[in-house]
Amino acid sequence: MIAVENISKSFDGRQVLHDISVEFLNGRTNLIIGQSGSGKTVLLNSIVGLHQPDSGHIYYDGRDITVMSKKERTMLRREIGMLFQGSALFDSMTLLENVMFPLDMFSDKSYKERKARAMLCIDRVNLLGSEHKHPAELSGGMQKRAAIARAIAMEPHYLFCDEPNSGLDPKTSLVIDKLISEITHENNITTIVNTHDMNSVIGIGENILFINNGTAAWQGNSKEVLTSNNKMLNDFVFASEFSKQLRQDILANIH
Repeated sequence: MIAVENISKSFDGRQVLHDISVEFLNGRTNLIIGQSGSGKTVLLNSIVGLHQPDSGHIYYDGRDITVMSKKERTMLRREIGMLFQGSALFDSMTLLENVMFPLDMFSDKSYKERKARAMLCIDRVNLLGSEHKHPAELSGGMQKRAAIARAIAMEPHYLFCDEPNSGLDPKTSLVIDKLISEITHENNITTIVNTHDMNSVIGIGENILFINNGTAAWQGNSKEVLTSNNKMLNDFVFASEFSKQLRQDILANIH
């Protein structure tokens, strides 16, 4: 579990996060949602340790990253998997080499063991047969799956996903969501997904934090997000006319 307690963060005198407290649970897909500029990326970066909060604490299963030494943070990051918005694969490396990269950097296993682990991860994301291809030879969805394989190569306890469906078509986005959810449950990982994709919110949102103007404005699950009375949340979730009609239909069926 990752517990955020009273986190605030400012840049150049402008406060971006205002006293946020939230718990992200093991074995659950925890989502951070909000409009562009709401502070969700700053929160994610603060949790990972890329930003030092002005105040508050962030606990990884009881370990406070905000007071850790550089060496302690380096050790903690070995337990963290990252899925970046643009996949961030190395163009000059094959798929296999990309997935092996964190193992080559941080694992003391033999080459044979590292390769076997990488191939297991490649198999898990259904990319067997593509391990010798370079990123340019992979579709956008395949690149994202390759990035997931790399993110789980070190068998992380914590997985962070920054806009994992960015640039993907709706069908491929569903595949990525399903994969993230399955891997989270299979390995009891604390997964945090930063997203604005409402299909992800409805499909895999087991624990959702809605941020509005840097504050924790609402928290609940995918069912509760559709029936909440929080006006700010509703304005975000049901922004389109189609979404507004969907909400009316849902409420009509409930009542």
